[in-house]
Amino acid sequence: PPPKPVVPTPPPPVPTPRVAKPAPQPRPTPVRAPEPTPAPIVNAEDAPNAPVVRPPVATPVSAAPAAPAPSAAPATPRMELPSSNAAYLKNPSPAYPSISKRMGEQGKVLLRVLISAEGLPEQVEIKQSSGYERLDRQAHDTVLRWRFVPGKRNGTPEAMWYLVPINFVLE
Repeated sequence: PPPKPVVPTPPPPVPTPRVAKPAPQPRPTPVRAPEPTPAPIVNAEDAPNAPVVRPPVATPVSAAPAAPAPSAAPATPRMELPSSNAAYLKNPSPAYPSISKRMGEQGKVLLRVLISAEGLPEQVEIKQSSGYERLDRQAHDTVLRWRFVPGKRNGTPEAMWYLVPINFVLE
């Protein structure tokens, strides 16, 4: 008779060790930054400016265990934002460059301005270009000559960053 084929027997199953799951850790609650308000739009011919304040950046929450919460929350500091709308400031509207008018150039320039505690623009940066260097330069140079009512924290003037949108629109 023919020999019987040898069928290997499967090895016995290896038991998997059970690992105890660690107790769930409490998750820290994330801090949400305030929703930014949209910047108003200013036509170069109509209004001299329409500043907008950039919202403060939220600091990240650490993963350290939380301390017990105090019974009374501390009072938040009172903050007054910078302004360039005061009538006595007489900030000039940026002049529309004549070559830009002839070439049909128009657009919005968004400037980021550091206003000193004295109300002077210390730094002016182009945050968003109009797409035309002449318009960007005109907005930048004009805002450098402006005066602002400085922002205040708890009644004390303080340097603050400020967003200033300027629209160049052909009519």
